[in-house]
Amino acid sequence: MAQLACVFDPRETEGWGHPAADGVGGQWRSTTAISAETLAVNPEFVLTLRHLARDLRAIHDENPRMARSLASHQRWLLTQSAFALHLEYDPADPSSGLTAARLKRMITPFKSASRNTVLNFLDQGATYRFIRHAGAPAGKRPRRYETTEISDRAMLRWFTANLIALDYLDGGDRAAQLISEPAIFRMAQPRAARACLDDVNWREPPERVALFLWTEAGGLVMDEMIARIEMADEDRIDIGRVDARGMAAHFMMSRTHLQRLLRKAVDQGSIGWIDDVKKTHMWLSKGFLAEYCGWQAIKFAKVDEAFHWARDQIFGVANAEH
Repeated sequence: MAQLACVFDPRETEGWGHPAADGVGGQWRSTTAISAETLAVNPEFVLTLRHLARDLRAIHDENPRMARSLASHQRWLLTQSAFALHLEYDPADPSSGLTAARLKRMITPFKSASRNTVLNFLDQGATYRFIRHAGAPAGKRPRRYETTEISDRAMLRWFTANLIALDYLDGGDRAAQLISEPAIFRMAQPRAARACLDDVNWREPPERVALFLWTEAGGLVMDEMIARIEMADEDRIDIGRVDARGMAAHFMMSRTHLQRLLRKAVDQGSIGWIDDVKKTHMWLSKGFLAEYCGWQAIKFAKVDEAFHWARDQIFGVANAEH
């Protein structure tokens, strides 16, 4: 946990699209956690999702391999859970922290990943240097992992991007508060990750959403479609020209795999082609978008609740309301 504070520099966040922080003790704008139900019916929420999708697309362009660690729902659950275990490490408790056994115990009861998938996830993370072994194992204790600086920065940016999106809805300054006091992140991320994992409605997306989210790199395709939305008041929302070949290359996925994914989505009525012959201009179903918004609202609400809880733990409820 201490190392995260060491690699975090608020100056690095200047391009993240938020106002600068006032510093601890400044006059923060008061906000309260927003419920998933309130988010889902807010007509501005789709614009919030568009803003986040564009930010995540920028993150992908900066570090494609890291972005792919959150590009499928299974990897999202694994990544968030692993990071939570890392942040929960207590030096006074040698059995705490991120180990293969603890990650398996956290994930496998929900059938979100098999034991072998967990082990492969950790091996791949170590290979790409997203995690590393934390010192020599003591006796027969399981070997503990810790996240590396590149992972710390990426997760902090992802969490901040979600807060920025929420700030767009109610004029809050959650992101500025987090940047001013990084301890909020260290407390809030594990709480949000566990809350998401515990919620079956987040773990198991609606069928049409799951088609994309349970597919390797499908989350990137979903983000790309959401990022293209300009107007969302039609039954069929025009998202412009879609170059399947270029998209597949950009997201490092098989063109055949992407075409198969899009074809299934067309069959489900989620998307379609404005020009049926050339198949270059795509529309997004308003009903499909509503399903996606409802599902995303669950995660946003849990991130928001975790942020407010962590802030209040650090500053006290009375101080946080000023």
